[in-house]
Amino acid sequence: MIQHSVFIIDDDPAMRDSLLTLFRGAGMRARAFPGGREFLDGLPDDKSACVVTDIRMPQVDGVELIHRLHALRGAHWPIIVMTGHADVPLAVQLMKAGVVDFIEKPFDPNRILESVRGCMLSLATLAPALEAREAAMQRLATLTPRERQVFDALIDGRSNKEIALDLNISPRTVEIFRAKVMQKMEADSLSALVRMGLRVGDA
Repeated sequence: MIQHSVFIIDDDPAMRDSLLTLFRGAGMRARAFPGGREFLDGLPDDKSACVVTDIRMPQVDGVELIHRLHALRGAHWPIIVMTGHADVPLAVQLMKAGVVDFIEKPFDPNRILESVRGCMLSLATLAPALEAREAAMQRLATLTPRERQVFDALIDGRSNKEIALDLNISPRTVEIFRAKVMQKMEADSLSALVRMGLRVGDA
C-alpha cells in the first residue's frame, strides 16, 4: 500500500516542529516547509499527498499556494488550512474552492490528526484509479499515430465502417489496427478500452 506524505507549511518554527512530532509520532511520513515559496520551489514529486498549510505567510501566502496547488495537483493533493479566528470567512471561501478542512488555531492535536487521517483515507481510494490511469497512459504512448487515430475513433463510439470512411482505409485494415490497439492497450473488450479512454481523458 502506498504511504502518502503529509506536507506542513507554516512560517512559525514552533508550529512546524510540533506538527512534525505529532504526525511522525502517529506513524505518518511528514515533512515541513517554512513558507509557500520554499514549498513550491522544491515541490515534491509525490503523485498524491496531504498538505497542511497556514494562510498568513510572507511572500507566497496560503491563498496563492492553495490556488497554485489546485492547478498543479488537483484532488490528489487534498489541502487542510490552519487559520486564526480572523481568517474564518476566508477559510470558508477556500473550502468552497476545494480545501477539504480548516482548523482554527489553537487546536486540539487530535482534531488535526483526525482531519489528516481522513485525507489519507480519501487518497487510499483514489490511488487505484490513479495507478490505472498511469498504466493506461503508458500503454497509450506505445500506439503509432494511425493506431491512436483508431483508438480515438473507437472511444468516440464509431463503427469499423465509419472509421474506415473517416481514415480512408478499408474496413479490413481497421480491424487489423483495432486488434493491435486492443493488444497494446491490454484491453480484453471494447468496454475495457472505453474505460481506459475515459481514464486518460484528453491526454
